[in-house]
Amino acid sequence: MAGLSLLLLFLIITCFLTATLASSSQLHDPELVAQEVHRSINASRRNLGYLSCGTGNPIDDCWRCDPNWEQNRQRLADCAIGFGKDAIGGRNGRIYVVTDSGDDDPVNPRPGTLRHAVIQDEPLWIIFKRDMVVQLKQELVMNSFKTIDGRGASVHIAGGPCITIHYATNIIIHGINIHDCKQAGNGNIRNSPEHSGWWTISDGDGVSIFGGKHIWVDHCSLSNCHDGLIDAIHGSTAITISNNYMTHHDKVMLLGHSDSYTQDKGMQVTVAFNHFGEGLVQRMPRCRHGYFHVVNNDYTHWEMYAIGGSAAPTINSQGNRFLAPNTRFNKEVTKHENAPESEWRGWNWRSEGDMMLNGAYFRQSGAGASSSYARASSLSARPSSLVGSITTTAGALICRKGSRC
Repeated sequence: MAGLSLLLLFLIITCFLTATLASSSQLHDPELVAQEVHRSINASRRNLGYLSCGTGNPIDDCWRCDPNWEQNRQRLADCAIGFGKDAIGGRNGRIYVVTDSGDDDPVNPRPGTLRHAVIQDEPLWIIFKRDMVVQLKQELVMNSFKTIDGRGASVHIAGGPCITIHYATNIIIHGINIHDCKQAGNGNIRNSPEHSGWWTISDGDGVSIFGGKHIWVDHCSLSNCHDGLIDAIHGSTAITISNNYMTHHDKVMLLGHSDSYTQDKGMQVTVAFNHFGEGLVQRMPRCRHGYFHVVNNDYTHWEMYAIGGSAAPTINSQGNRFLAPNTRFNKEVTKHENAPESEWRGWNWRSEGDMMLNGAYFRQSGAGASSSYARASSLSARPSSLVGSITTTAGALICRKGSRC
């Protein structure tokens, strides 16, 4: 520890001197110098975090320091936080290795395919033998107690319908690239060994959670789907959406089916440590009825708004970094939808410790009842100044055998 402390001191002093010398022509503006030093110190913290394997991201620090992660894959299930922290996925089940990227028969899938893996009744920890692109013919309807773990390979689900969690529980989806998801035509899909049924056209979501509980979506890269990137509706709850990198999409994330679907009043979702990046328009997330903890995310792009909702959801925004677009009339983070101001003024939306950049502002509302925000609190927020380092590796990770992930 003494060695790390000396290294930190050395890095801070070095960066301070570098920043001061580099900014000597601007010493008439102390604020610019302070900003440069702050950036340098943050860079030093990141370097030290790399050397000490402490990033400040509690999920990553739980497992990524282990060079033997490949032999200890199921440790990941102990690292979830937030409302989805009890999602165990396929922990304690056997390892299932996907060797075949095909999807020729959605009713009777071949062993070795991803579809064959996710329909089994037993708990499974699903991994991939090699890099692959899985182009599905019908949506991938998962059974309970499954983990899809893409670490160690570059795995893409793309070019067809994507993942559906339909009245299933204890699902972990980690390390997958999900993009260019399309609507699927009507057809038979087998979603358990004993049952197959007729499924109507899918919405074209990247991940669709319908009546699901104890769900964790972590370190995925998502973009350019037909409908939402991640949607949770119809009584879904106990969900964590973390460490994902989302880009190039319009309606990013819908949490809550409709204003009239009151069964979503019990919904609890944590949205943490994600990077909402280039090409995004709105719904990061859009919430209805339930309780939503939006914490330590990095919002670097939006075109319309970042966080919105209707039907009186409770939204607890803490420690996020919001960088507003340059367009004059789109700097508001929030959007209260489908209600006059006399109504939405009573909705409990708060911003606590958020960093507002380039004119961003959050329109708070409600009386702020502590009991309401208690139900929308799922973890301790880190300072917004650390969001850059916490989210720097958001998205699918490049994990290679025999080295830290």
